[in-house]
Amino acid sequence: MKIFVLLPRIPFPLEKGDKLRAFNQIKQLAKRNEIVLCALNDNAKVSEQDAFHALQPYCQSINFIKSNKAQILLGLIRAFFKRWPFQCGYFYNRKAAKKVNALIAKHKPDMLFGQLLRTAEYIRYQDIPKTIDYQDVFSYGMKRRANIVSPLTRPIYTMEYRRLARYEAAIFDDFEVKTIISEPDRALFPHERRDEILIIPNGVDHDYFKPQERAKKYDLVFTGNMSYPPNVNAVDYLANEILPIVWKTLPRVKLYIAGATPDPKVKKAASERIIVSGWLDDIREAYAQSRVFIAPMRIGTGLQNKLLEAMSMRLPAITSPLANASLGAKPDEEILVGGNAEEMAKHIVTLLTNQEKADQIAHAGYDFTNRVYDWGKATERMEEAMVSQLLRK
Repeated sequence: MKIFVLLPRIPFPLEKGDKLRAFNQIKQLAKRNEIVLCALNDNAKVSEQDAFHALQPYCQSINFIKSNKAQILLGLIRAFFKRWPFQCGYFYNRKAAKKVNALIAKHKPDMLFGQLLRTAEYIRYQDIPKTIDYQDVFSYGMKRRANIVSPLTRPIYTMEYRRLARYEAAIFDDFEVKTIISEPDRALFPHERRDEILIIPNGVDHDYFKPQERAKKYDLVFTGNMSYPPNVNAVDYLANEILPIVWKTLPRVKLYIAGATPDPKVKKAASERIIVSGWLDDIREAYAQSRVFIAPMRIGTGLQNKLLEAMSMRLPAITSPLANASLGAKPDEEILVGGNAEEMAKHIVTLLTNQEKADQIAHAGYDFTNRVYDWGKATERMEEAMVSQLLRK
């Protein structure tokens, strides 16, 4: 099967969840299929050469389509008047659409695969079997963000939430195969036939993210793209609500915040006891040098790759009910779950003062991720759905 893969971003380096998912799905699909990759690029800082070398082993053809600020602005204006989500307007422009159409005509793929609704407008009307990876319920994630932003910006977020919900439902029947990352996301999806959406979870590279024996420099670690609003919100929660409670009992506890492009709010949290690293060439160093992983997510949707990575490296992990709903680990056995700052702080103190409990959670979490989360198995299910659609044609 020849698959034309359209992505809203170049899937390298792997500092964002959608890039990680795309890269690993391409890697798995390439084992039995021909991959024609087309990735949009709005970031002039991304090295297309490095990305090309990383992706070349898996793709028959690699195509990057750049967009500039003027095209993005026009796209946002177009989205406003067309009542599209701004998410779509940001990534869609007519010049890019012509290039996408030309590539599809040239390569004559058997299946089109678009990642995220940001790519849907490019391919939804093509007379070729199509797959859309919704990945998360963008609309509900926006609704959660609308609930915590300032009253001044809330109308904008609310408008985007409504547009996203309409658009998610509008493109549903344009794609033969629909996928999403978790059961909680599917349950929130704004369409009456949501059960048709396949649950395709993320995996983790267990050969790469494996336990390391290293000296511990930090008590706690939190990782991710630190310009992503749910991560920024989690840092604020840690710095201003959770850690002050912990410090009453353990005043020397240090938190390591590791991840690309830290937001000004994240940088502001830095202190002698909160270390903000910025980009790391090897994120495994952050995990290996820390005793406990914490992901106190209060907004956002989807599965947290950071949890999979940390648990695969045998770190005891703490998270929120929101994040664990997608992860599916057993509370108090494979992970500790805190519903508020006091519970989060209590779990931190427990894991830092009770080594037996920390080891038990770490080992059980490690076994859980190795047993449940595998890129090969997850992608194979999606591939089977694609093949089934081609056989029906």
